[in-house]
Amino acid sequence: MAHQVYAFEPPERFVAGTVGPPGERTFFLQARGGGRLVSVALEKVQVVLLADKLEELLTEARRRFATEVPEAVSGPPDNAPLDTPVDEEFRVGTLGLAFDVESATVLIEAVAAGEGEEAEEEPGESEDDDEIVDADLDRLRVRLTPLATRAFIARARLVVSAGRPPCPLCGQPLDVGGHLCPRHNGYHR
Repeated sequence: MAHQVYAFEPPERFVAGTVGPPGERTFFLQARGGGRLVSVALEKVQVVLLADKLEELLTEARRRFATEVPEAVSGPPDNAPLDTPVDEEFRVGTLGLAFDVESATVLIEAVAAGEGEEAEEEPGESEDDDEIVDADLDRLRVRLTPLATRAFIARARLVVSAGRPPCPLCGQPLDVGGHLCPRHNGYHR
């Protein structure tokens, strides 16, 4: 079976977003460009790690390559919902990041989870983007400017924080009726 590569270099829009109410949300990365719309599902922790690793990548690009990296996004943030229809192309298993020094762009690859693969692997940085993925798996490839990367990070963090508030003791999400906090030995607060 041939694999599918969804390449957006650069996309018109690339965002993290959710579908569903807090506690039951499904997280997506969504790229739009050239009349195409691609949505891939992933775990909340992958969105958090992707934002953190992109921040580290931008910091490292500034330090090592003297790349111009904006501190903050100018203009209004992209708070629009995901474009519809939100049809899941695949579930992300691995995320790969690279910085292209020649074009001063960030390359993000989201690779489909293989059979039996857990979908919560940490994004890794790679010097050679050909080594990021397994050739037999579908993937979404997006190339972003540092400014677009900064905008993605800001929105991803906003999307993650819009869910259920964390318990002040254990950090796990609080349900409407409370939760069994391990710091209280299983008793409701």
